[in-house]
Formats: sequence, C-alpha cells, structure tokens
Amino acid sequence: MTSRTLLLGTAVAVLLAPVAALAERGSSGHLNIIYWQAPSTLNPYLSGGTKEVESASLVLESLARFDDTGTITPWLATEIPTVENGGVAEDLTSITWTLRDDVTWSDGTDLTPADLIFTWEYCTHPEGGCAQASFFDGVTSVEALSEDQVRVNFDAPTPFPYTAFVGSESPIIQAAQFADCLGARAPECTEANFGPIGTGPFVVDEFRPNDVIEFSANPNFRFPDRPYFATVTFKGGGDAAAAARSVLETGEFDYAWNLQIDPTILAQMEAQGNGTVVTAFGTSVERLHMNQFNPDPALGDARSTADAGPHPFLTNPVIGQAMSMAIDRALLVEVGYGAGGQPTCNVLPAPELYASTANDGCLVQDIAGANALLDEAGILDTDGDGIREYEGTPLRVLYQTSTNAVRQDTQALVKQWWSEIGVDAELRNIDASVFFGGDPASPDTFQKFYADIEMYTNNFAGVDPQAYMANWICSEIPGPDTQWQGSNIQRYCDPAYEALVDEMAVTADLNERGRLAREMNDMLVQSYSIIPLIHRGGVSAHANSLEGIRMSDWDTELWNIMDWRRAE
Repeated sequence: MTSRTLLLGTAVAVLLAPVAALAERGSSGHLNIIYWQAPSTLNPYLSGGTKEVESASLVLESLARFDDTGTITPWLATEIPTVENGGVAEDLTSITWTLRDDVTWSDGTDLTPADLIFTWEYCTHPEGGCAQASFFDGVTSVEALSEDQVRVNFDAPTPFPYTAFVGSESPIIQAAQFADCLGARAPECTEANFGPIGTGPFVVDEFRPNDVIEFSANPNFRFPDRPYFATVTFKGGGDAAAAARSVLETGEFDYAWNLQIDPTILAQMEAQGNGTVVTAFGTSVERLHMNQFNPDPALGDARSTADAGPHPFLTNPVIGQAMSMAIDRALLVEVGYGAGGQPTCNVLPAPELYASTANDGCLVQDIAGANALLDEAGILDTDGDGIREYEGTPLRVLYQTSTNAVRQDTQALVKQWWSEIGVDAELRNIDASVFFGGDPASPDTFQKFYADIEMYTNNFAGVDPQAYMANWICSEIPGPDTQWQGSNIQRYCDPAYEALVDEMAVTADLNERGRLAREMNDMLVQSYSIIPLIHRGGVSAHANSLEGIRMSDWDTELWNIMDWRRAE
C-alpha cells in the first residue's frame, strides 16, 4: 500500500454537515454540565487530565477534530490536507494547512499563522513542561506561507501528519495572550491559564479551580446562529453517582460525564424516564501502572525518579505476570461497568487493525497458575506470614487511584486476589481533582506517582496511535526537570521500544503500521510495567430535553457542543 493510499484511507476530507438553523444563537437558554472530576486549569498544555482537556475545548480549538465516527474533520482549516490535494508533501516531510477566513479570537482579533507558530514554540520550549508534547514530536518548524497558510515541517517522512494542531489535546492558543508565558513561566500565568481567549463557541466568564466554570456564548463565533445555548455552567466535584442522579433523577443538570457507577443502579436511574444513558467505545483502557522506579518515601525528593533507582521488585516481569493472572477481569466488568466495559489484555484495544491477540490469556483468571509461576521463580514466603519475598523484600505495594466507588470496588477485589498469591496491597484513594491535577507542588498527582501501583483510564484522540504509543519513550518520563509533566507514567524505558516508535514514524504502509503498533503494545504489556484491565466505553447521560448530542470517544465528548440545543 502506498503512502498516498494510506492518507486517503485515514484522512478523509469530509466537511461538517451543516446543522439546520433551528434556532438563533443563545435561544436555548442555559446549559448545566457536571464533570464530577473538577478542572484545575483551562490550559490543556499544563495538564494531561481529561477534565481539563474537555472543559477547555469549549473555548480552545484545533485545525481539525475527530467526529463521533473517528473521521478527521476540518475545523479551523478549510480542508484536510492530503498528498492528492497538495497539502501533504510527496516525500511526507511537511503538511500545509489553510485557515478559514471567518475565524477570529473571542476578543475580535484575527487568527493568524503567528498563533500556530507560537503554540508550537510554547509546547516545545526547552525550559517548560508540556503535557501534550508528544503531539509535536518530529516537528522541526512551523512557518507562515501567507496570511492564511501554515506549513508544519517534520524531521523525517511522517505518514500520519495529523498530530500537531489536530484534536482537542493539541489546540491553538493566542500568541498575544500567552506571549509572556513561555518556558518555566507557563504555570505562573494564572489569568491566561484560567481564562484563555479562544476561537470556540464559548468564552470564560468565571473560573473557580476545582469547582465551577461559567461560560457564555462567544459573540464573535464564526457561525452566527450558534452556539444555541447562551450560557453554560460547568460544575466539577462530587462523585459519579451524584452526577448521574443530577441528570437522571433530579434534573438539576443536563449532561453528566463519566458515570463510572454500578451498572444496575445506573439502569434503575435511567428507568425513571428523565434522561438517557449514552455510551461510546474508542480507545479508553482502565489500567494498572507498575512503578519502575523506587517510590520509597525515605528517598525524599529522589523518590519515583531515575535517581531513586529501579523498583525493588516490580521491574521483575514474573511478578507482574503473576499479579495480572490473578485478576478476574470479567468480574470487574460485571461489578463495575456493565455494557460500558469489556475485559482487555491490551493497552491499545482499537481500532481493529491495531488490536493484538497475543495477550488474550489474561482474559481467564488463573490464581493457581500465578502461584506456580512465582514458586518456580523462587519467589517464596520464607517466613510464613503469607507474603512472598523477592531478594529479601516482601511483596507489599501501595496501590492508589482516584476516589470513585467503582475504582474502590476494583481495588478491594484486586487486593483480595493478590493476597491469594502472596502479595499484600495497601489501598489509597485520592480526590480526582487532585490526583489528575497538574500542580507540580502536590505529592498526590498521578504524574508524581508516589506509590508502587496506580490505576486510572487513558486513551488517545483520533484513530492513529502513533503519538499515543510514543507516550512510553524514555524522554516522556515525568520528573522535576519537566515540572512533573510527561506521559510515561510508569517510568518504562527500553531502547528497543523506542526503535519501534521511530520505525512507525517513517512507515506509510497501513498493514505495517498495524504490525508495529501491535508489537509495541505487546512489548509494553509483556514487560508488565502496565497491566490493562478494562476496555472502557465512555458512559454519560443527558436530559431528554437535550438534542444534538453525538457522543464521541475519539475526541472530547463535547466536540460538537455548538450544535447542542433544547428540544422545542
């Protein structure tokens, strides 16, 4: 398959279908949204948390987005560049975007190529820590060709060039607003980070971190009839069950996100007839990260960094394999996810081309086999206290996650199963707003990882996993030198893995890209530095009075919020 065929198959230039002018801007009144994990910033470049990316997407936009089918769709650009239309260079070393001529920032100034150039400089500044740096991997420069054309240049042929400025995790920020926020100063720009000027359908009226955001319709939005809602309250905090009740029972809110609660209870709520539960599967995987660095508190500031040295036992794949074998993933789905989950052994579960079958043995719990594996490896309980030791160190772990009823149920079950193979787990849960926050001073963020094992869900936007699989290169390990930003949470580092990342970056054939992605998935999973558990569908709920929702797990759930409206 040629690169030309690949680009046609993965980047269809489909314009958004126009929405019938059913109403005027603001005619639907007020919209109440609840994300029970409260955003801590509205700058997605300073936090990799979903709550920050999704809330910021009401304001900040990209050149292209991914719709509810996973199709790449022009947004601030006039079309999707391809080799065929001349937008992608024949040698695949550059992509040229043409900006729409009707886009202005909410302050009335024009979007220009200078804003894209600045955004690239902002995220790649050597003194800063950018949570979305992988979207700019391989980009050597961003240059203005004219007042409405921008060329992104790559350091090598790039068969899938739709990363920089594409999707909700790589939006454009205004150069004028963030000019003094480069590098180490980025976290200090509170006014800009809490109230970014954007091109999106809404503007920020008030932002209270870890609490609530008030938005109003952008008066300079390029579609004169949209957004249909005049104002939006984006409430954070609480828990998933309360969020579900607020839509499905009390009607206090119109939309509730991430309803990770007992599926039986959720069905009972929906049966009351006030709202509808919606699910979309993409690439989200609930997983266990096994810290490859030593998190011992006695190490002080060095804990969970390279200076701490390797973990005393979680770098031994035999131990990780046994811990994985002991888990009954089907029961975890039954108890906590229902139709919103499927057992998985892969960190990359979709699209189908990229889904490996090499690890499917984990789908069947095997506690006896796990015990036999540890016995054979000589990892034994030598003092009869029920806990095995490895080179004199008892297999005791601190296992943390965010505060959430389903996650705490999962922790309890996993703790019990691990106890049956001689592994002791101390359980800890942290408020989601803190755990997924980007505060470099906090000891409780998932990036700092001051524990042995932590559990949460992650995914990638769009349909190509190249940037996502690059999350596990060595340079993406968070640390104090990057203000604890970085996507390689478990601190995995293998030159052989990085070689596959580099190979995929220059491979155009679609089948070969699939093979490389599967091989990377298998290498990660079989290192047991990460243990996939559940392929999660996004489960949310909306009031029956709300129309226009096209839930997507390929981008932010709010990707088409400008089309949401109140039923007449």
